Amino acid sequence: MKKTKKLAMLVAGFMLLSSGSLTAQQATERLALKAAFADKFAIGTALNLKQIYEKDSKAKPLIESQFNTITAENCMKAMYLQPREGEFNFKDADRFVEYGEKHGMRLIGHTLIWHSQAPSWFFKDKDGKEVSKEVLIERMRKHIHTVLSRYKGRIKGWDVVNEAILDNGEWRQSKFYQIIGEDFVRLAFQFTHEADPDAELYYNDYSMFLEGRRKGVVSMVRKLQEKGAKIDGIGMQGHLNIDYPALSDFENSLLAFSALGVKVMITEMEISVLPAPKQTRGAEVSTHFTYNKQLDPYAKGLPKDKEMLLGQRYKDFFALFLKHRDKIDRVTVWGVTDGDSWKNNWPVPGRTDYPLLFDRNYRPKAFVADIIDIATK
Repeated sequence: MKKTKKLAMLVAGFMLLSSGSLTAQQATERLALKAAFADKFAIGTALNLKQIYEKDSKAKPLIESQFNTITAENCMKAMYLQPREGEFNFKDADRFVEYGEKHGMRLIGHTLIWHSQAPSWFFKDKDGKEVSKEVLIERMRKHIHTVLSRYKGRIKGWDVVNEAILDNGEWRQSKFYQIIGEDFVRLAFQFTHEADPDAELYYNDYSMFLEGRRKGVVSMVRKLQEKGAKIDGIGMQGHLNIDYPALSDFENSLLAFSALGVKVMITEMEISVLPAPKQTRGAEVSTHFTYNKQLDPYAKGLPKDKEMLLGQRYKDFFALFLKHRDKIDRVTVWGVTDGDSWKNNWPVPGRTDYPLLFDRNYRPKAFVADIIDIATK
């Protein structure tokens, strides 16, 4: 089928879908992403609270017709699940799981142990002093066992540990590392496996295309395997830019991780078109820069030539994923539409970015038809 005809069918399908004239099943039959990649790898997205509670009426049919796996963007992080010691709040996480089960989707739990959105009480005693190694280990164990026990058999896989390695391959000096040492990763995987022996367990990190981080993660995973830890997959966070990384660097890491005998997943994918201030090329959420217009060049819309470059970038990466379909288990984009993306506010609040497959009007970008074409050849 020619691209113009395929794109016309795709756009027409989404217009009917958003108007309520087309069911999700009918839309799936009209060139949906999940259908195009059905025999290659799973296609997923991250959901925010409005989407989990089905309050974003235009996103709902899009999610259900295009994706077969979902990840909770924020509501399963420790600071939200257990904001105070012993006080668990499962309301939003329960809703996420119910939504996924209702629509037969594969659920990914994100994330159990992460330095960035761990509640501050995790590391302090009642007097505000740093807790001992034994106390922190027990708090980890209790948190993981409580969460996993609630969703045992319902969530397919878990991002057990997030972002423990730095760009140069050294250990991140997080509180988990400072108090427990590198064994905190092994313990996190141990506790998760104890609580749900059938769940798949993943390590997830950004800038995985960097040689230093690649080597650091490979070394860490090998040590886990030597110690008998269950680790089923590595998530390569796809926080990419229109200018970086080189496709070959990404591929080198993909191959290195696959060689460990684990699944490889492309997680949190988006491709930013905005300039990176001071060469900020990672995804450390604490990074912050003050807004200025030079860093927000497309506030009034993305020029056609830039959208063409963005489209080519997406096509190049999906061609790479298809090349290694035997190694890749899942590709998850980090948000449904451009308006949902965290890149509009990170690392510079208030910018306008265009990093996802669907625009702010819930319509597929022109290159989505090309991606489907690549998958269905």
